Amino acid sequence: MDKKEIVIALAGNPNAGKTTLFNQLTGAHQKVGNWAGVTVEKKEGVLLHRGSKIRIVDLPGIYSLTAYSVEEVVSRNFILDEQPDVVVDVLDASNLERNLYLATQLIELNIRLVFAMNMVDVAHARGIITDYDNLARLLGVPIVKTIGTRGEGIKELLDTVLEVSADRDPISRHVHIHYGQEIEEEIEKIRQRLKGVPDIANRYYPRWTAVKLIENDPLVKKAVAASPEGEAVIKQTDISRDHLQGIFEDDPETLIAEARYGFISGALKETMRLSAVAKKTMSDHIDQVLTNRVFGFPVFILFMYLLFQGTFTIGSYPVSWIQSAVDIAAHVSERLLPDGMIKELIVNGIIGGVGGVLVFLPNIVLLFLGISLFEDTGYMARAAFIMDRVMHTLGLHGKSFIPLLMGFGCNVPAIMATRTLETRRDRILTILINPLMSCSARLPVYVLLASVFFPGREGNIIFFVYILGIVLAILMGQLFKRLLFKGEAAPFVLELPPYRLPTIKSLIIHMWDKAKVYLQKMGGVVLAFSIVIWFLGAFPRNVPYSQDYPTQKSSIEKDIAAASQSNDPSKQMQLTGQLKERLRTIERKMAKERMAHSYIGRIGKAIEPVLRPLGFDWRLGVSLLTGFVAKEVVVSTMGVLFQADDQGEDTHDLKDVLRKSGLTPATALAFMVFVLIYTPCIVTIITIWRETGSVGWTVFTVSYLLILAWIAAFLIKWSCLAMRCLASGNF
Repeated sequence: MDKKEIVIALAGNPNAGKTTLFNQLTGAHQKVGNWAGVTVEKKEGVLLHRGSKIRIVDLPGIYSLTAYSVEEVVSRNFILDEQPDVVVDVLDASNLERNLYLATQLIELNIRLVFAMNMVDVAHARGIITDYDNLARLLGVPIVKTIGTRGEGIKELLDTVLEVSADRDPISRHVHIHYGQEIEEEIEKIRQRLKGVPDIANRYYPRWTAVKLIENDPLVKKAVAASPEGEAVIKQTDISRDHLQGIFEDDPETLIAEARYGFISGALKETMRLSAVAKKTMSDHIDQVLTNRVFGFPVFILFMYLLFQGTFTIGSYPVSWIQSAVDIAAHVSERLLPDGMIKELIVNGIIGGVGGVLVFLPNIVLLFLGISLFEDTGYMARAAFIMDRVMHTLGLHGKSFIPLLMGFGCNVPAIMATRTLETRRDRILTILINPLMSCSARLPVYVLLASVFFPGREGNIIFFVYILGIVLAILMGQLFKRLLFKGEAAPFVLELPPYRLPTIKSLIIHMWDKAKVYLQKMGGVVLAFSIVIWFLGAFPRNVPYSQDYPTQKSSIEKDIAAASQSNDPSKQMQLTGQLKERLRTIERKMAKERMAHSYIGRIGKAIEPVLRPLGFDWRLGVSLLTGFVAKEVVVSTMGVLFQADDQGEDTHDLKDVLRKSGLTPATALAFMVFVLIYTPCIVTIITIWRETGSVGWTVFTVSYLLILAWIAAFLIKWSCLAMRCLASGNF
């Protein structure tokens, strides 16, 4: 016996059979009175079980812990202030969705819990079949099946209560209910403020307090405001509530409630089968198709395919407009600025580098518009549910798919999101494969190369690259789990919120947030490295040439001047055109040799042997090298190097330059795959180090990604060449 007396609080919805169960537990050993200060009936009973004295307090029947009614105040105050050893929540098995709402609120309190699944006979008679063992694992709370009217399950319930009170129950664990990125960010802000209010932080579970403040719970708000240090918390709460109200155009209480019901829906989706005659909501009818075991995955793939097709097809129009503006800016700069280093810096460095990346802003915005639509309508949760099943069949942790989904936006917050995973093993495993989810910074590289080398098939190629990243993440996750991380993953509930129409304001805010980050990079890291790359490519100024190009240029320029004096206009035009083409050829050769002898050329030549089997020249190698800083810099580096290497052309469109660069479609696809896989940006690497707390895991992640990128690019390159040979019959 661990304690002289164990106090149990019996909670539950009205009509869940709580009173019947209480009578079965205590028999004649009851005393009835009123709670202090209120007329609500108070029942208590005492019994002995396995040598332990157990005092059971029957709390008023309530639907929620939100303190509006007297019953809710009494029940919540007893649980929070009296701190019973175990709370037993009596659930009506025939009406689980409604009953689990109170259960989720009890879970949020981070207390010792047991669920008494009452009226299982009624549920069975109604054709409701539930896997209670799996539901218990998902909720992190042991479930005991009871039939209160017959007294069935009473002994098992008391046995479980003793195990939970002694912290010996294998099922018990605290489950983190996720409310979505925006709400979670505000919860964290309030929780951090609560650290400065020790009397509240020590009295209540901080995360629960933060959630209640967002819900505008009057009693919690009053308790915090009464504290001398509570003003800052209340101020942050008001800011957070206004922020959420502005984004979702709905009150935060409703948002929290919907998230809880989403959690419940996800748990029941995995554990309960309804009878054919059971009433279904509109969301249920839609989910019959979208989360169907047969059709759900193909529908998900179709939506992803349409997303990338739309991103490129619709985005091609504003991309061409921005490209025209970049060309105009370059031509104006060339004409107005005097020859010299300043002109080269502005035209080749700044406009060529930053402009080359800026043109893909519409693609980024459209991609995040699509992702925001999926999230705000509730479909993204269904996608996670579908992929959860797929990943489980391959031995990969289901909960980790949420951070992986976030990786499509940016790997940094995605890796930080692994903090919600219960075990260190699961966190590290998810972190290892997260960089394989293609972040938005890589998209400009895909769009650029796909539009140049795969005209008419751009969307298909980009879709293939993204799917390849998902497949590699699954395969590497399975490999690492078998070789490095053995053991079963903790179960997880995937929330299925109700479908809802997204607000225009919410979509605009999401798009603007992503566009703002992209534009900030244009004015920050991309601009800085465009200038650095230009500098490394422009110096040293005096380089040894294989031929006397200046003399050849001077001679041709004299010939052009002489040809212009011809009296025959047609002959003059023909001769001048030929001479100008010869001049452009010499300028191209001169630019190539000068770039090869520059600082950046020397760096590229040093790493070229490693990349040559992949078909990459030194310019692509340097672009990959600068991509360690930020993946957008890959395109800006290509813009600087390829355009500087092609100065004889009268164009500043990087696409036109790449078409004439000698690169093949096979090399372009291999380069895209390499960019997909190889080492993420420096900020992501630092985040990996911080989240794992290990230099070893960080080095391992960087190393395996580099090796995998080389192997995958090599296979893509030579597979494309082999298929081309088979198609042509040339071996």
